[in-house]
Amino acid sequence: MLELRDVRRTFHPSTPNEVRALQGVSIDLQPGSFLIIIGTNGSGKSTLLNAVAGTFFVDSGTIRLAGHDITRWPEHRRAALIGRVFQNPFSGTAPNMTIAENLALAARRGQPRGFGPALDRRVRQEFRDRIRTLNMGLEDRLDNAIGSLSGGQRQALTLLMATWRKPDLLLLDEHTAALDPKSADQVIRLTDELIRRDRLTTLMVTHSMQQAVNLGDRIVMMHRGQILHDLQGPDRSRARPEDLLSRFEQVRRREQMDANVAALLQRSYV
Repeated sequence: MLELRDVRRTFHPSTPNEVRALQGVSIDLQPGSFLIIIGTNGSGKSTLLNAVAGTFFVDSGTIRLAGHDITRWPEHRRAALIGRVFQNPFSGTAPNMTIAENLALAARRGQPRGFGPALDRRVRQEFRDRIRTLNMGLEDRLDNAIGSLSGGQRQALTLLMATWRKPDLLLLDEHTAALDPKSADQVIRLTDELIRRDRLTTLMVTHSMQQAVNLGDRIVMMHRGQILHDLQGPDRSRARPEDLLSRFEQVRRREQMDANVAALLQRSYV
């Protein structure tokens, strides 16, 4: 379903600000798989999602999705295959448009644009039926501006919009990080329900070790633009939050040790 081969991306190359954000990342994701990506800030996890979404072109390597080589497809073309939910609850929607108008855009994503009515009675009833499954009481607020909703309500609707047409790939970029704990739990439950129900192939970035072990069937840990650990099968089943935190601690200690060694070597040449 999703194939990444030796994907590389460097920002500000050959300058003092050079960042090797992705260094030869390769991933095979089978249809219906739910991959969780974890890593410290700057590890490359969100950069990887942006590379798949087409926010920028990679420097080298290939990206294939649903049998298509999308490596050089622009972002708007990939959007026909990809649903995405951002960290910011106010991204991914048109805040001044109503709930119904936003849903109408999502329902027709990637479809021919005709001149027929987008919000007739039948369509509005479908919207109500689907929104009712969120259990947020929004089914009777179709004409409210989506920007007037709380972050949790808006993120739940954004998730519904992203999965409306059952995309070939769903990208979730820390989509609960900006929410209060109660709203985050509600959105995570909805996320799990939608992905399980529609068997959506999913890439999810999170900082929450609890989310990482509660969701998905595979966990990838990234560090400095590379895949450090890839937990699948029994290793994934046995993973616990404290195990993942221990792996992060090992990385931190190794880097501290490397820094100390470098400092000693530098002083020896002074």
